[in-house]
Amino acid sequence: MPSVLRFRGRIAGWGTSSGTRVVVGCWDASPLGAFADVMVERPDGERLLLAPSPQVADLVASTYRFDRVVLTPVAVSASSWHVVAGPLEARLVVGPRTVLGRVLRAVPRRVATSRHLTALTDPVARVLLRGVRTRGSAGPGRVEHYGATDVHALVAAESRWDGEPLGDLRDVDPPVRFGFGSTPRRPSVTDVVTTIVVH
Repeated sequence: MPSVLRFRGRIAGWGTSSGTRVVVGCWDASPLGAFADVMVERPDGERLLLAPSPQVADLVASTYRFDRVVLTPVAVSASSWHVVAGPLEARLVVGPRTVLGRVLRAVPRRVATSRHLTALTDPVARVLLRGVRTRGSAGPGRVEHYGATDVHALVAAESRWDGEPLGDLRDVDPPVRFGFGSTPRRPSVTDVVTTIVVH
């Protein structure tokens, strides 16, 4: 029988005028308990995972692709979206619910988070949300499903790397290359239930 791993939380994704793109996962419930992790793609294309523990690092690195994994405390204040993770510090300003967010809110949560629905939503996401998929491979013998339930725009971000400003908020362009799911092009915070089925 396959095993099923479910993660419930929020994903924030944004770009910067310096070319660094960032994806923060803030998970309220998971097989590893509550935790946060950060995926960063630098302007030169280096992909980094900032993870708070070896267990989180092993799980995330077996699901996505990175050039380097850094173990470091990761703190995210979900109320104010203040992110501190090793060399990264960011303060995000979350704006209004997007049109997509309003559509998702109208879908019953049980339906929206069903992994079976991703067979229908994945082709739509590929067309409408460049760089985003809702279903795909998460490594050998693993399939990952994204069930989004809400989306808010990010309207501002003050981001620093090793104390140096990363520049103004920009779209996530080019798309980050961590794995099939990625993050929407427009800076946003997405409420999501992620399900990984391990065969």
